[in-house]
Amino acid sequence: MRQFAGHKTAKETNQRFKYLLAHGETGLSTAFDLPTLMGIDADDPRALGEVGREGVSITSLADFETLFSGIDLAKISTSMTINLPAPVMLAMYLIVAEKQGVPWKRVRGTLQTDILKEYIAQNEYLFPPEPSLRLVLDTIEFCVKEVPRFYPISISGYHIREAGATAVQELAFTLSNGREYVQRLVARGLPVDEFANHLSFFFDVHNYFFEEIAKLRAGRRIWARMMKEEFKAQKMTSLFLPIHCQTAGVSLTAQQPLNNLIRTTYQALAAVLGGTQSLHTNSFDEALALPSDEAVRLALRTQQIIAFESGVSDTADPLGGSFHLESLTNRVEEKALELMARIQEVGGVLPALERGFFHREISESAYRYETDLLSQRRKIIGVNVYTEKTKRPKILKIRSQIEHKQIRSVQQLKKNRNNAEVDKSLRILKETAKVATNTLPCVIEAVRSYATLGEIVSTLKEVFGEYRGVTVL
Repeated sequence: MRQFAGHKTAKETNQRFKYLLAHGETGLSTAFDLPTLMGIDADDPRALGEVGREGVSITSLADFETLFSGIDLAKISTSMTINLPAPVMLAMYLIVAEKQGVPWKRVRGTLQTDILKEYIAQNEYLFPPEPSLRLVLDTIEFCVKEVPRFYPISISGYHIREAGATAVQELAFTLSNGREYVQRLVARGLPVDEFANHLSFFFDVHNYFFEEIAKLRAGRRIWARMMKEEFKAQKMTSLFLPIHCQTAGVSLTAQQPLNNLIRTTYQALAAVLGGTQSLHTNSFDEALALPSDEAVRLALRTQQIIAFESGVSDTADPLGGSFHLESLTNRVEEKALELMARIQEVGGVLPALERGFFHREISESAYRYETDLLSQRRKIIGVNVYTEKTKRPKILKIRSQIEHKQIRSVQQLKKNRNNAEVDKSLRILKETAKVATNTLPCVIEAVRSYATLGEIVSTLKEVFGEYRGVTVL
């Protein structure tokens, strides 16, 4: 199980990490602030007002050294919610492990890395799709060879669902993205059985209880058949669909926020009954702000009560054989396969993306959802039925001094480091990006010199260019 733990500065997040580990957490999950997600340094004018607001602020290796100070990377698994600059975060993590004396072959964790869903739903991208995909493939290839216990990608439906997709669309789009990565890795010359068990997946678990369970079950069936029949995988582990689930953030309401405890609980239960291997439970106050300590503790206890008191995790596929669930699983699988076939008919994920296929599908579903709310065909307690005024809970507030402190820290780093070494490492990275060579070793050396996240991303941007997005008519 993992629990949200990223907020404020690296030092304060480190304290939250230690708190969670002391209270029974078995792994760490860190979310980053918006500048970090976009590859922007904390002292960049574009970052003003956003530093440390929605996650931990990371600008250089120095921040990662603070983030994991006193935390043994040989004993924990860390999940990092990062995409555009994922290779840089991986480099920082590996160097911290190295400095702790932990061999890379012992390092465990998950990197999100899934850039395709950024173009489809979340929009946190910078480079055009092709060079972005190259960085994803570089990261996976590097980890397969050098960091074998690490999941270098979490192919994500979560953000697609949060943008307004249905359960079927979430499943179909996510597995189509997975197919795209597999096809490209095979084209690179990597045997499918060499990398397949390094892929992981990330799904949303929404309100419709049985449909969410059916979605996860259908996903495993589709993926196993695809890997065996389409890609000729031989190993049984190559057919597996390792799943991390998160309860639906979009289902949380600012009205009557304590109701979110109930929503999160049965969503978490659906994830377990559906066969998830890893779980993130949202905090009840996240529709209002970053979670408070009390809300985080309740979210963690929700997982622990399900795990240790309910008995639902004692049996594999405990609802298997139910007429309703088996029928629903078949229906979800059939509809998802139909949608995946439509994507293939237009040439695959990238042509579908350029034609605005995904954006149109999601926007139409999101529109139907909103009209159902307005008409009360879909009921949400406290929002469009059984409404009443409730007292606003105490929420976490991020002090402005956090941002000022981080900016000063970055400016001091840039002044005191060996800038000649930084410039040299960035020149080498730029030249490597121009040719068909894996970029990860050069990213690692740039990070080791204390080149900042923004400097590394800007160097790559000089070679790859910037993507302006798709116009949907």
